[in-house]
Amino acid sequence: MRVIPGAVLGWDMGAALAMAQALGVSQLIAAELLPEIEAVMVRKLNEQMAERSTAMTPI
Repeated sequence: MRVIPGAVLGWDMGAALAMAQALGVSQLIAAELLPEIEAVMVRKLNEQMAERSTAMTPI
């Protein structure tokens, strides 16, 4: 993953494609689907991190 303090930016797509190949997934299919999956994962992880950050902030 590519991260900065407080946020996830994305996946190491080279590593993700290598993992897909090792699992026997077609490279063409992986290249088509991984960016969409990555976008959802990044959005959800950042939402969860923001919720936890807000929950931990004293009022």
